[in-house]
Amino acid sequence: MLESWAGINYFRNKNYGEIILSISISFICNNQLVQASLHPATTVLDFLRKHLRLIGTKEACREGDCGACTILVGELNNENVSYRSVNSCLLPLGSINGKHIVTIEGINQKELNVIQSSLLDEGGTQCGFCTPGFIMSITGYFLNSHDYNLNDLATSLDGNICRCTGYASIKRATQKITGVMNDSNPAGESRVEFLVKRGVLPEYFLHIPDRLKEIAGEKNKPYNEAVNSINFIAGGTDLFAKDAERLLEAELKFLGRQKVKPLVWNKDNLCFINAAATVSDIQSSELLQKIFPGIKNYFNSFGSLPIRNNATIGGNIVNASPIGDSIIFFLVLNARLFLSSESLNREVPLKNFYRGYKNIDKNNEEVLNYISFDIPEENGYFNFEKVSKRTYMDIATVNSAIYAEVKDGVIMHINISAGGVAPVPMLLEKTCDYLINKNITAEHIKNAAVISQSEISPIDDVRGSAGYKRLLLRQIIFAHFVKLFPVYVNVKELI
Repeated sequence: MLESWAGINYFRNKNYGEIILSISISFICNNQLVQASLHPATTVLDFLRKHLRLIGTKEACREGDCGACTILVGELNNENVSYRSVNSCLLPLGSINGKHIVTIEGINQKELNVIQSSLLDEGGTQCGFCTPGFIMSITGYFLNSHDYNLNDLATSLDGNICRCTGYASIKRATQKITGVMNDSNPAGESRVEFLVKRGVLPEYFLHIPDRLKEIAGEKNKPYNEAVNSINFIAGGTDLFAKDAERLLEAELKFLGRQKVKPLVWNKDNLCFINAAATVSDIQSSELLQKIFPGIKNYFNSFGSLPIRNNATIGGNIVNASPIGDSIIFFLVLNARLFLSSESLNREVPLKNFYRGYKNIDKNNEEVLNYISFDIPEENGYFNFEKVSKRTYMDIATVNSAIYAEVKDGVIMHINISAGGVAPVPMLLEKTCDYLINKNITAEHIKNAAVISQSEISPIDDVRGSAGYKRLLLRQIIFAHFVKLFPVYVNVKELI
């Protein structure tokens, strides 16, 4: 039996007798308008392969780790469309309403473009399974960059794994692509116009903005405004890696980004970040780059680029992992969380948000709207460190951040956070209390590291033994001070 209301359908499951939600959405896939009615937790990867039969997008790890399923997602931004590379295996169908989805089939033309031909000519493809993901990631780089260089292009490929080539041929291909693209001057054209003229994109891309406006103008309510649900989805990059099957039997509400402007702003010496901001949004924010000059590098270890393009700061905070990178980052800034429901708006200090392992101070009906923190003082010093089994694309074994205000070598204020050493992300309060009003010396830092050991309670797990994590935290505390205050302390004094 099927009933419909405002584009939302309810199907009775004959096997279990329960109601399962289905939605009707409209989006453009490549050059075609698609209207679909399926459960919103259906992954875009499954929809592309099983329903649209676009099998150029490959299925492999289903955890956002290999890049074989990489596609481009375009969102209308004023008069233009902004594209980002995303793992379709972690992208729910309910989040793409009104957007432009681009698969490898969507950039194919009568002749190979420069990206495809360069990979072919340089032997950058062997079995070919990973090749569509590489091509889509490279295309995404040229859609989002103005000054092309080989290092940035290589960085845009993190998250794309090839088991055949050994990467040398792919590197040669990217060098060739960069050289060819740098031969042309965009001369003020939009990125899409430039890439269409260069033959990288098909001509239909020029008409996508107008077509998305038509979809946005339809009278049906958007899904994320039509349903009151208990399962809130932002980026979903962790949920769909761990819980995809359960979500197929749940009611969902998607927290869209289309109307969220700005994502990062300052007011009265406070910095505000909308919870819908992605990790990539954080990295590219001019305001945050000014406050934290190293923020791009800090968050480069936060998954791969397609993950960072979709994972939200709010989702990372609410997910409540004891090693959540953004949590550890913002804890030392005394960040505050602003939550809301239909009946209440309230503010919670981030340090009080975590009650126990995966237990947070948030009701099911509440949504995290934004976070804020005081913009650091001129005499403030900040650093973030992360140790994991792999340097990139891995969760931390132990991570930590520090914020200290120092005058003439004396610590006036200090916060040190630590992840992976307790059931919750934590501030090392006793350690910091000891360091207040102390000169920065090797002796004081060693004493602080000893105190930190009394505050933590790490466990043995797949990322390392409890003893190893204790050692890592000590070394990271040393690293904070050596990196920030080389005038007062050096490595030899701490060994």
